[in-house]
Formats: sequence, structure tokens, C-alpha cells
Amino acid sequence: MGQTQTFKLLRGDEMSFSQFLRKNHNLQFIKYRKWHVALSLFVIISSLSLYFIKGLHYGIDFAGGIVMEIETNQPGQIGQMRDKIAPLTQGNELTIQEFGGNAVLLVRIGVQNEGMANQIIANIKENIKNDVTEFRRVETVGATIGSELKQSAIYAILGALALMLVYVWFRFEWQFGVGAILALFHDVVGTIGLFALTGMEFNLVALAAILTIAGYSMNDTVVIYDRVRENLQKYKQMPLDDIFNISINETMSRTILTSATTFVSMIALAIFGGSAIQDFGRAMCFGIIIGTYSSIALALPVVNVFRPKNASYSDIFEKNTQKDQSPYSA
Repeated sequence: MGQTQTFKLLRGDEMSFSQFLRKNHNLQFIKYRKWHVALSLFVIISSLSLYFIKGLHYGIDFAGGIVMEIETNQPGQIGQMRDKIAPLTQGNELTIQEFGGNAVLLVRIGVQNEGMANQIIANIKENIKNDVTEFRRVETVGATIGSELKQSAIYAILGALALMLVYVWFRFEWQFGVGAILALFHDVVGTIGLFALTGMEFNLVALAAILTIAGYSMNDTVVIYDRVRENLQKYKQMPLDDIFNISINETMSRTILTSATTFVSMIALAIFGGSAIQDFGRAMCFGIIIGTYSSIALALPVVNVFRPKNASYSDIFEKNTQKDQSPYSA
């Protein structure tokens, strides 16, 4: 097929990527739900283990410390600035990185004591004043404020999950709500596990990445749920397992294209975004993969687990379809 990229499906057929997107698939996702759930449990357990054993590398936003944004006389002076500032930190952790330009540096010092922080700032300003054209920003975050921010971050994540659960519960049925919230829990915990594994700094930017991943995953899940509801009205006598498979396959092209285009954008951030947002891009790349997986392979299998045994369309979903007709219905 020339240089056209080809793919082999499970049964061995070869086709181009465009043909793959246009094709009506019949991949049996629900058939392998036990393997999907097992993989998800492995991700959750591994991530929680990494969190409790290794912990997170909290940034100054949560741990407290000093943040200084300085503009130097000449670009590329990270090494020189490190040599001058390191002896003045009194043994506290020091990180220096370029920020928005080669001549602009972001200095972070993980110091907890406020009095010590003020003394370190004064010593640094005095020591490097001849090498700096401007001290653009000097901030200190106390340990108490960092602890409060950490608590607020937990509340923000839990609040977002709770509101999404309520939305799905009212939009569909409680089985769908449970499936969506477990998929979101899987995505959030998995992303936290990534930060624990890699040692990437966990700060407010990381929190923004987690909340963005949760919203992205929920959007993907709701699209599939909407197609399930449409097919439940269209094929009222069909077994639920078959309806779930049909719905996933019908939305697969949309899922692949959306995930791929978003992933490419995040790859650009992860590589070219600069040190300020590179970790955000890396977390988002991972989140897109894990969020897409959970929407397809976890959210619906969980709905299947929580349905009553031998339940039919009318047993679970009749009330829902009467109160909120899908815009895709004929």
C-alpha cells in the first residue's frame, strides 16, 4: 500500500489508518472486561503503593519556601548563579531553571522557617546584585500556607469528582455514575502515581493537570454513555453486553481522533514548552492515554457489574430515557 501507514486488526486484516477510522468495527471490549478491570486494579494499587512508600516531590507551593524570578546580565548563567547562591541556602534544597528566556531564571529554595527565608533572600540579593539587572519577583510561602494549599488541593479534586458524579447520576442512572467516578478515580490515582514514580515536582501546575485530565476523561466517558443511551432506545431487545460493544465501536473513531490531536498538542508542550509547563505537558500526555483507556475499557464494564442480574433495558433505563431523551434519537 505504498507509504500509507497500515494496521493489523485482531483477525489479521490490513488496512490504512483512514480506512480503520471509517470502518464499522466489532471489537469485543466487554468480553475482556475481567482483564481490563485487573489491569486497572494493578494501576491503582501500584500508584497508591508508590504514593505511600515513595511519596511525592512537593513543590514550594505545597512544601513552602522561596521563589525568586531574576533577570541576569547575560544569558546562560545557570551554573554561575548556582555557584553563587548554593552556599547561601544554609543547606536547603535549591533548584534553578530558565524561565521564559535564557537570561531569566527561576530560583526555588525549599526553606520552612520564615525568619531564615528572609535572611537567605537578603544574602542572595546582596551577593548577586552585580550579576542581575532586575529582581522581577520574590515570594515566600510559609509551611502553614503550603499545608493549607495542600488541603485545598485535596478538596478541589474531591469536589470535582463529587460534582461530576452528581452530573452523571442525574443525566443517566446511578450505575453510570458509579462507572464514571471509578474511571475518574483510576485516572487521578494513576496520574498521582506517575508523579510519585518519576519524581516530577507536584505543585499547583500538577494539580491543574490532574483536574484537566479528570475533565477530559469525563467528557470522553459521557460521549460513550450518550451513545449507549441512544442504542438502548434503538435496540430494546438486544442484550446489554452487545449494546455496550456497539456503542464503544461506534464512538471509536471520534475517540481516536480527539485523543490523537490532543496528545500531539501536549507532546509539543512537553518538549518545547519550557521548564515551567513541561511537567504539565508530560502529565497530560499520560492522562490522555489513561483517560481514553478508562472511558473505553473501565467505565462500561463497571456499569455491567452493578446492573441487576439478567436486567433488561426497561429494568434499569426506562425511567432515564423518559426523563431525558438523547439528542441523537430518531
